[in-house]
Amino acid sequence: MKKIYLVVFICCFLLKANAQIHHVEPLNWWVGLKNPNLQLLIHGENISDTQPIINYSGVSIKKVNKADSKNYLFLDLVIAKTARAGSFTIKFKKAGKTVYHYNYSLLAKQQSSTQMRGFNSSDVIYLITPDRFVNGDYSNDIVLGMKEAKINRSFDGGRHGGDIRGMINSLDYIAEMGFTAIWPTPVLENNMSGYSYHGYAITNHYKVDPRYGTLDDYKELSTKASQKGIKLIFDEVLNHTGYGYWWTEDLPFKNWLNYPDTKTSTNHRRTVNQDLYASDYDKEFMKKGWFDRMMPDMNGENPFMANYLIQNTIWWIETLQLGGIRQDTYGYSDKTFLKNWSCAIMDEYPNFSIVGEEWSLNPLITSYWQRGKKNTDGYNGCLTSIMDFPLQEALVKALTEKETWGRGLIVLYEALANDFVYADPSNILIMGDNHDMDRLFTQLNEDVELTKMALAYLLTTRGIPQIYYGTEVLMQNTGHHKVDGLIRSDFPGGWKEDSMSVFSEKGLSDAQKSTKVYLKQLLNWRKMNPVISTGKTLHFAPFDGIYVYFRYDNKKMVMVVLNKNEKISSIDPKHFNEILKGKTYIQNIFSKESQLLKNQILVPAKSTTIFEIH
Repeated sequence: MKKIYLVVFICCFLLKANAQIHHVEPLNWWVGLKNPNLQLLIHGENISDTQPIINYSGVSIKKVNKADSKNYLFLDLVIAKTARAGSFTIKFKKAGKTVYHYNYSLLAKQQSSTQMRGFNSSDVIYLITPDRFVNGDYSNDIVLGMKEAKINRSFDGGRHGGDIRGMINSLDYIAEMGFTAIWPTPVLENNMSGYSYHGYAITNHYKVDPRYGTLDDYKELSTKASQKGIKLIFDEVLNHTGYGYWWTEDLPFKNWLNYPDTKTSTNHRRTVNQDLYASDYDKEFMKKGWFDRMMPDMNGENPFMANYLIQNTIWWIETLQLGGIRQDTYGYSDKTFLKNWSCAIMDEYPNFSIVGEEWSLNPLITSYWQRGKKNTDGYNGCLTSIMDFPLQEALVKALTEKETWGRGLIVLYEALANDFVYADPSNILIMGDNHDMDRLFTQLNEDVELTKMALAYLLTTRGIPQIYYGTEVLMQNTGHHKVDGLIRSDFPGGWKEDSMSVFSEKGLSDAQKSTKVYLKQLLNWRKMNPVISTGKTLHFAPFDGIYVYFRYDNKKMVMVVLNKNEKISSIDPKHFNEILKGKTYIQNIFSKESQLLKNQILVPAKSTTIFEIH
């Protein structure tokens, strides 16, 4: 009987002890990383009054850092090369007694850091808004305890029920279409009272939102995607978080967040990062102001916050075996922090990829952030890719504007001519639209042929193409300019009750079917023709509503002709003698029809025609 009482007493003591430690982050770590340093955030009642002790071979405590709040410790550890995977106990002592303890795990890496490869120009990325894509698990449509617990498909700003299981179930479709990477918008916890479906108001950096599924679901998505040759890109937010994060009521440091009391908004003047004449006043509000009143601004200038975010990125890379990072609102955070963050990631994973969202239409601004750019102020971050918003705008203008001097296709030609400002133009992410702007079909005035022309351009020019889900069936938001919830409409067939389905093609119009087939053919052709991803580019100034460019290497040459005219056009091959000299004929990649180069080249009306040259 005494033994039973003793066991019960010990169990109650341990439960009570562990209950006093509310958070330890990162949740676990790995042996074998290049950087041996690990900083643990430990959150618990009066934890700063204790002395942590670790007795595990290869793991040592370098420094114990106290925060402004007595409920935090930041524990600096060194993980030696000799450390082995396993669990160890962190004991917290006070007055010589162990008051509580925590078991922490070190895992073995699944593959070396150099084997972790990111996306590149051989990939085509399928951008997905998970809540609006496919509902694969109806059991998580209602999650009690969440502030927005139920779905409401009739409300464009509400949750609709798409989830991770839906993406898993759709991998065959995505692979068969020809996509080689997926970029889901964030699926981490967004426990907000409303408008939480988009995922950019994260309230726990280490927790998958239960309305999307579980961490195991996320891992399964990554594993099964990889098995099908599809990379998983993680959408990350370094700049801000969601209001109601667990630390909001008890910040570790007074400057953990910027303007925690006043919620001062950013001025959005991101050019202060490059502007030689920008005032400190404007710089301050730019980098420290809140993106939204419900999105607190995280302070990357606080070294503990900086470590927290860097380690969180590494944790997700290792946990999910990622194929890349898409970084939201790049340029809003302190740019020294952004440099340190990007370089820390690329130093650990030298073959990885990170693309940043710098929504500027000025290539002088977007190019500033890419690795290798020689900036006049000496700034040299490690971002491998940047989103090409200037080219996106030029593409739409080129296809919709009437051909006049300085307007129409010449806009696209001159936009590409700006590539000299980029350190690595081949690694720029290009797109016709995304989740924050009007659908491509809407921007092109619901013109099917222009939409096909745009898709063909994106899949044959330099860079890394990204296609937004539903573009293949002409999804649109016409009449609702920049209404986010309608731009991110439900994918037809993603819900079992849908009357229309992209998967089965039930209810699709002829135009939708033909566009889907066209894109599928293009994607799979591109996959088999590396000249598009690694070849050189030569383009000729537009003339008579026609724009011609070539992609070529030592093995192959491709000719792309954009024809905006409403009738079949003919072009003289002599115009392109500098590259066509010695070639005899061209062949349409779709129709397989050939044309001799001694004759005029005929191109269909209102089309982008792709020829292989022989």
